[in-house]
Amino acid sequence: MARYNDAVCRLCRREGTKLFLKGDRCFTPKCGVERRSYPPGQHGQGRSRFSDYGVQLREKQKVRRMYGLLEKQFERTMDRASSMKGRAGENLLVLLERRLDNVVFRLGFATSRAEARQLVKHGHFHVNGRKATIPSMLVRPGDVVVLREKSQKVERISAALEALEGKSVPQWLDIDKTNFAGSVKALPVREDITMPIQENLIVELYSR
Repeated sequence: MARYNDAVCRLCRREGTKLFLKGDRCFTPKCGVERRSYPPGQHGQGRSRFSDYGVQLREKQKVRRMYGLLEKQFERTMDRASSMKGRAGENLLVLLERRLDNVVFRLGFATSRAEARQLVKHGHFHVNGRKATIPSMLVRPGDVVVLREKSQKVERISAALEALEGKSVPQWLDIDKTNFAGSVKALPVREDITMPIQENLIVELYSR
């Protein structure tokens, strides 16, 4: 499967905001947005003017890159969100939050969604007692995500859990660090997603 392999800091700079794609580094002065707060490329420091379409496109690209989806994956997710009851924009964000790689990240087993996606692909987690290797798998209320026993000594995972000290996981999730397990208490709601996202712009873009 195709995957973006260039410097991810360029993506944050392109969108003009931190997408937290490199975990802990995003909270340090080494963050690309902190060092160069203008878009990449030779014309990056020029004045940028966007049409209504451009504003909508940038918002879609920001969310797509934030969750690490390819264009077709994002489009299929949007189609599913539009066919569900309720507001399409909120449905989209809920579907993105329910992805297994995002849940692993939210529970604190990884410092970024990209790292969480890799851990899931390598089979480090079980969902309801069964090995899960599909990052796009959608969790449901009552699901239990457990780090397999052989993976509990992985230094990177242990470091991520230690960094979780003093921080809280979203209200719709619960973490048991002693047993390396997390559970889904309920479906996420719009109020649980505190990132600066204007989902209405994405809906308008796909309504064209």
